[in-house]
Amino acid sequence: MKAFRLDDLEAERAANEGAYLQFLRERNMSVGLYALDAGEHDPQKPHNQDEVYFVVSGRASLTVGPETTQVARGSVVYVPAGVPHKFHHISEDLRVLVVFSPPEA
Repeated sequence: MKAFRLDDLEAERAANEGAYLQFLRERNMSVGLYALDAGEHDPQKPHNQDEVYFVVSGRASLTVGPETTQVARGSVVYVPAGVPHKFHHISEDLRVLVVFSPPEA
C-alpha cells in the first residue's frame, strides 16, 4: 500500500517550486497534484493520456475542447487524450488531483 496526505504533498510541491508534483507512478497510471493560484495562467498543452481531474480546493472555469464548465471542491472531470483543455478565470487558489492513464511520460 502507498498512502499520501494532501498537506504533505502540497508542502513538497511548493518546496520544489513547481505547479505540478507527480507523487505516484504505476504501470497503468500516474497521479499528481496540480496547483494554480487565483488569477494565474494555465500553460497546459494536450496530453497523450486520458486524464481525470478531482478538484480538492478552489474555483475556476475549465474548458475541454469546445465545452466549458465551472469547477470547485468536489468536481470530477474526465479529459480524453489529445483534447485541448485549460483552467481559466481562477477565482480561488486551485488544487487538483490529476490521474493519467497510461502514466504520463
